[in-house]
Amino acid sequence: MKKLDTVLQYILHSQDTVYQLLRYTFVGGVAFVVDYGLLFCLTEFAGLHYLWSAAVAFVAGLAVNYTLSLLLVFTTHRLQKAWLEFAIFALIGVVGLGLNEGIIYVVADILGAHYMLAKVVSTILVFFWNFFARKLTLFQK
Repeated sequence: MKKLDTVLQYILHSQDTVYQLLRYTFVGGVAFVVDYGLLFCLTEFAGLHYLWSAAVAFVAGLAVNYTLSLLLVFTTHRLQKAWLEFAIFALIGVVGLGLNEGIIYVVADILGAHYMLAKVVSTILVFFWNFFARKLTLFQK
């Protein structure tokens, strides 16, 4: 049992990119649930237009992703000012959102794939963009 505890501690605290990527996958999943859940609730139950709901949900998902990334994924910070770090983190997320839209457009509209398949392709590519851009820009010495 002690060996399992040691292995879990290593996985949870390792700065090795593979383990960070695994933790970031978990964090991204939680942020995705917040983003999509809030989008649905604000649109269906609060009666907001889906574009307004999507904007609010995106910001909430971004905040969850940032907070959990600090707690579970990245412990090394380049910047001392939290507001600047969050702004850059958000900017990378906005670029990821733009990449998401562009990839979906190309895969669905130009290549003729189903939009749900295009979303899967986009999600995978943007996931790696977000992780590596954030790691290299913000969370590495």
